[in-house]
Amino acid sequence: MGGKKKAYLVINPRAGQNLTNITGVLAVLGAAGWRTDMAIKEYGGQGMALAQKAAEKDHDLIIAYGGDGTLCQVINGVMNVKDQQCTVGLIPGGTANVWANEVGIPTEPIKAVLALVGSKFRRVDIGHVEVSSLTMPDKAQETRAGENDRSDKDAKHYFMLMSGLGIDATVMSHVSKPLKYRLGPVAVGLSAAKEVPTHQSFPVEIEGDGAEDNEKTRWEGEVMQIVIGNTRRYADVVEITPNAFIDDGLLNVCLITAGNPLTKMQLAASLLFRRRPDNMTAEYMTSAHFSLKAPASVDFQLDGSAVQLKDYLDKAARRALQHALEPRQVMVTYRIDVLPRALRVAIPQTYDDTLFEHNSRPPAAEDQKEKEKEKEEEQADDAGEAAQFFPEQIKRILEDGRKVTIIGAIQLADEKDVYVLAGTVYKARTGENRPVAARIDATTIIVKQNGHSLPPAALLKLNEGSTLVIEGKKNKRGVIRAERVVI
Repeated sequence: MGGKKKAYLVINPRAGQNLTNITGVLAVLGAAGWRTDMAIKEYGGQGMALAQKAAEKDHDLIIAYGGDGTLCQVINGVMNVKDQQCTVGLIPGGTANVWANEVGIPTEPIKAVLALVGSKFRRVDIGHVEVSSLTMPDKAQETRAGENDRSDKDAKHYFMLMSGLGIDATVMSHVSKPLKYRLGPVAVGLSAAKEVPTHQSFPVEIEGDGAEDNEKTRWEGEVMQIVIGNTRRYADVVEITPNAFIDDGLLNVCLITAGNPLTKMQLAASLLFRRRPDNMTAEYMTSAHFSLKAPASVDFQLDGSAVQLKDYLDKAARRALQHALEPRQVMVTYRIDVLPRALRVAIPQTYDDTLFEHNSRPPAAEDQKEKEKEKEEEQADDAGEAAQFFPEQIKRILEDGRKVTIIGAIQLADEKDVYVLAGTVYKARTGENRPVAARIDATTIIVKQNGHSLPPAALLKLNEGSTLVIEGKKNKRGVIRAERVVI
């Protein structure tokens, strides 16, 4: 991206846990050339409003700093803006961090933001959910759930990872947030232990438009769980839709049909040892568009966050649901569609593109050229070049420069001659390690202590915890414009 780059950081504080690294995160973004605004999410759903406002103000990069729920809110806010052109990124700070683990985003915040500024920007499919109608048990006709006069205009309609009906949504709707922040996955496990034994199968009717031959596919029966997958990992453990791609214009549905003690044991064994359901306990469908009919009493989730059915209904449908004589027998029809390549997201350079049908990695010949180039650079490093500095110059830099303990370094994706190095500087006066980030470009001179020069790529080979000395101006956000670096 050319010109000034505007980023917006939406932070889920998680009782303050995600605020401790903000200074270092902002330093890395600043060193990468991003002018960053930020806001702290103070209540449920606010992340969506913050992201929508940021997209409306033409921020180039909107970053969710939190878990998959915060990421889902940011995506929904961005998708609510017509013709948006921004990119969504993530700094993981949640419980499961499914998306981060799916594409290899580091869970340590400073390493995550380094990966972010070095990321490729890729277009991905987005799932869309709405309610088409309600069918009342005491009436022959259906009540339409129209788009107009919604009871809650802030309802989430979009998902990037998965949506689901059944036990997972029930578990997530009953987990305690304070407990979740303190115990992480253990809190979810406690909720599951309480809900799973009482969970019953439920009737569904699902119809898809067909994946290739456009013939409609239909399934009807009793299920324990339905997962509509745009990606593969489920709860960061199981590949429940193992054939999904995030850019193929299709959604993959898995219907868990286990309903008796024996088949439940088969399902549990398959999930434990195979990391995916087996054909005895699961049915699969693939389509770009689905119609799904299920009891209104069955909980629903988007990207791991429970959603409320009432939020999808207009006033008339909401009243009809409230006054139903047999609420548990009310059936809801969902419309679930894929929006092909509707959003641009940040994907780490190191990701192997497993989720992408349209692979962007270089062909074997180009990949070989890159390896040969790296080998030549290594040989140049070993041989060294003509001395750039005299010993007294090196001594002065070592004495007067900033001694930085390295966390990591990255080459920017959009500025190939620019590198960002993150680390800490020890302040003897206060006894603390302060985060800094150095911007290293073509004008920066990098030398060994013997005076031999090094290419900027040498920074990528330095180990975490090692030290170097940087000379250059530092601003209030901890960004050093590196003029000279001694390794």
